[in-house]
Amino acid sequence: MAKLISKTYGEALFELAVEEKKTDVFLEEVQAVLEALKKNPDLSKLLNHPKISKEEKTEVVENVFKGRISDEITGFLALIISKERYKELDAILEYFIRRIKEEKGIGTAYVTTAVTLNEIQRVQVEDRLLATTPYRKMEMFYSVDASLIGGMVIRIKDRVVDSSIKTKLSEIQKQLYRIQLGSAGN
Repeated sequence: MAKLISKTYGEALFELAVEEKKTDVFLEEVQAVLEALKKNPDLSKLLNHPKISKEEKTEVVENVFKGRISDEITGFLALIISKERYKELDAILEYFIRRIKEEKGIGTAYVTTAVTLNEIQRVQVEDRLLATTPYRKMEMFYSVDASLIGGMVIRIKDRVVDSSIKTKLSEIQKQLYRIQLGSAGN
């Protein structure tokens, strides 16, 4: 249900951004709103509080964001509050960001390696991803997990490419186990 809500509202905001020819402006503002909400947990608590009226919540949003972001985004936030969809706000805004990035051909890759990659290696990984995906630009997020032993794990959207030594060893272990079971049955 929450996924449907985030898609419905996020898509509506995306269509408004395209219609108004403000995709870059809205993207920047939505990212700023998300950042503000993450940095101010008290604001989130206030907007989620059941005893505070929708009108008061709308007034708070307008006081916090009016003049800092466009009237369209402020109005969108007021709409979310009036429809009592605030709990899904992060998901809605994140859906919108993903949708804009998809439209602009920007992919997001999460790369986990056993050791820290140097700058040349990072550029090589990014170039390889750009060559093998439909994206024109990549946002790269790197992390290190020594338990991988070697190789890397790359996640883009719901696709995962795992070339880690840890996974290969696990696969070999499973094959040996199957072979063992096969010979035990004879």
